[in-house]
Amino acid sequence: MKKNKKCIVLLSGGLDSTTTLYYVLNKGYNPVCLIFDYGQRHKKEINCAKKIAKSLGLKYFIVKFSLPWKGSSLLDKKLKLPIKKQKNIIPSTYVPARNIIFLSFATSLAEVINADFIFYGANQIDFSGYPDCRKVFVDAFQKMINVGTKKGVSGKKIKIVAPLINLSKEEIVKLAVKLKVPLENTWSCYKGGKKPCGICDSCKFRELGFKKAGIVDPLAKR
Repeated sequence: MKKNKKCIVLLSGGLDSTTTLYYVLNKGYNPVCLIFDYGQRHKKEINCAKKIAKSLGLKYFIVKFSLPWKGSSLLDKKLKLPIKKQKNIIPSTYVPARNIIFLSFATSLAEVINADFIFYGANQIDFSGYPDCRKVFVDAFQKMINVGTKKGVSGKKIKIVAPLINLSKEEIVKLAVKLKVPLENTWSCYKGGKKPCGICDSCKFRELGFKKAGIVDPLAKR
């Protein structure tokens, strides 16, 4: 029996998620993209994600929801985005339980369309310290859906895959170039202006990756 290659990819339009999407395509999967509009201040990433999915002729869903209680500087413009990373402190850009919410939507969709895999671009090497970007979280969520879904208890488990989890930003950039990811169409900045701010955590990690890889970021040329 032919293996089910249908999968879900969480697509934000950023470097990591877009590289994950191209990785999935390179491996021969048939992805459906899941894009989230959750009130983030960097809404520009939504348009980037749509553009990427459309350019590849892929089906995508946009899930729109809000967290009225906010609880993050990505959702509450009254809160300042952190400029300096503080060791062992989860930054204010952390959105409470965001990846739990995202992966729950993805799991629901996977059950409906009978997809056996969910891919997302979590990374625990060069990252901001978000607890839901670590392998221990991926493993825990995997256990939950194994026992909490129809597919899971029927012996047709949905596999959560985070192919970039142990890659540095340098390695991710190099992989993106190898996979011919249109890096000029990706967006990482938390501020979401016309140009990347260059000072937020996400911009700094992106800059670090390109610099170490010895590759010029196309967004830096703008």
